[in-house]
Amino acid sequence: MARPSRRPPSMPIRQTSTIGSSEKAFSIDDGPVKRLPVHHSRSDTACRDHKVLETSRYPLWRIPMPHGRSVRIVMFLLGLFGLVSTARPASAEVTRIEFTSKQPYGTFRAGDYVIWQGRIRGDLSPQEAIPGIDKAPRNERGRVDYAAKIILMMPAAPRGDNGALLVDVPNRGQVWAEAIYNSPRDVRFLPGTLEQGTGFLQDHGFAVAEVFWELGQGADLPSFADADGKTRFVEGAGFAIVRDAADFFAHAASDKDGTPNPLRGAINRVLASGRSQDGRFLKTFLLNGFNMIGNRRVFDGMHVFVSAAGLLPILQTGLGPMSSAEGAPTFDNPDFPGVNDGPLTIGEITAKVETRGEVPPRMILVNSTTDYYSLRASLGRTGASGIADQPLPANVRMYDIAGGPHVPAPKAPACTLAPGRLDWSPLSRALLLHLDAWVSRGTEPPASELMSLETAGGEPPALRAPSRLSAAVIQVPKRDQDGNALGGVRLPDVAVPTGTNGAQNQPQTFTCMLIGSFSPFAATKAERERTGDARLSIEERYHGRDDYVNRIRIAVQDLMARGFLLPEDAAVIVQEAASTNLFAPAPENAEPR
Repeated sequence: MARPSRRPPSMPIRQTSTIGSSEKAFSIDDGPVKRLPVHHSRSDTACRDHKVLETSRYPLWRIPMPHGRSVRIVMFLLGLFGLVSTARPASAEVTRIEFTSKQPYGTFRAGDYVIWQGRIRGDLSPQEAIPGIDKAPRNERGRVDYAAKIILMMPAAPRGDNGALLVDVPNRGQVWAEAIYNSPRDVRFLPGTLEQGTGFLQDHGFAVAEVFWELGQGADLPSFADADGKTRFVEGAGFAIVRDAADFFAHAASDKDGTPNPLRGAINRVLASGRSQDGRFLKTFLLNGFNMIGNRRVFDGMHVFVSAAGLLPILQTGLGPMSSAEGAPTFDNPDFPGVNDGPLTIGEITAKVETRGEVPPRMILVNSTTDYYSLRASLGRTGASGIADQPLPANVRMYDIAGGPHVPAPKAPACTLAPGRLDWSPLSRALLLHLDAWVSRGTEPPASELMSLETAGGEPPALRAPSRLSAAVIQVPKRDQDGNALGGVRLPDVAVPTGTNGAQNQPQTFTCMLIGSFSPFAATKAERERTGDARLSIEERYHGRDDYVNRIRIAVQDLMARGFLLPEDAAVIVQEAASTNLFAPAPENAEPR
């Protein structure tokens, strides 16, 4: 099915996000057609001569044509470009969308939202570069069927959006977008929730698509019987499902039966969000060429959380019932294959993408303190040898959350220490707006901010490098006298600490190695001396509530100035600090007079 290109520049384009930019929001609703400026990174420049991306953004009928002899030259070049375009045909297609539930979702600054849930069906070419796809049964068109669960949260009426579609990649069948971006300060959302929370995504007009892809977790993958009669599942089809769904919602008018695409005409850019397993999904997706359909890029930007140096080993067939994406290296099994086999750095991945002649997406990568101890995050900076950071490509920003846990956990009864509690949702929100502004207007985010590292010792323990990477050196964050990590983005809870954030938890089970810990400071000097705590107490650090709140306020203002905190989050953080019970309550008022 032919898919329409993105909306031409003559159609309305609305951009509401202006964080970190001196540029004003723009609106193109009337007047002559204007071509938006194209901002080239080093990566863009490497590929612009191929016209891979820019010609899909701005249709050829908008390009002024020369006269005379040059016309024949231009027409020849256009014809040649057409041959190049057809040399890499779209190898997959959405054939049907079905919605079984359509409900109101809430009212936000951008207007009313709805939530639709259902399934998407499509088919793949048996020649796709996906292991096992050629062995799967074929439909009447000679193609291989799939189906997957989808959830859309989108404006109820036209012009309620900002033009951006955020595709969230679920983790083990659990959606993450609301927990990452809409989680409130004092009630951290866990994965799987569809609650509105702060309403951040909807207030800013994002349409959100949850596309399920994983074996046993909402996706019906192609399968076949092997020589032993065992059913094998084509797990790599999960990449094609996310690719097809994202491209359909961004470009298609309807499915093959004529069912309208509910986002038709509303989308002019597509972002992807993936956390942990699904950050690894997105990097592997990009590495293996799934970010292109023909000569059109699928994701313009990627927001990759706590994926460390890992990839996702699903380009294989599996016996089920669980996905091959379930496993990861642990302290009990550090040589688990497929995750840290390489390439390890985003620079290596980007280089492979550019070698194929593709323009890589703009990317923001985020790692936590825990990721350095338990997920080998340092290898994502150095590669497979040495301790020197490899340079980041121009299309990438990378940020470390000082003191951040890999995953929030309100309770961890099986772990020795209290779980990490640092709230890094405010940073997630600010960075998403930066990514969107980078993609839509070319406004660059803040410079990368990473923690200072040192070679891992024996205490606290860090996951060793896999045996096959004989020259790899695992590094962990340097720490101050309180045990808090140095460098990186320091949220107010770390800049003005009330305890040690992000230390390793015990025992080294899969759960405890990821949740980190929080160890509060003693309230008084006498208490810390009684317990043998070398860290200064609260009363020794802060001269009362006002001193503490003022330091929080200074930290908040610094983060806002550097683009890492939104004003609405700053207000909540200061309010919480002002109402803390760490200090003696204010004296009661006397009798009114």
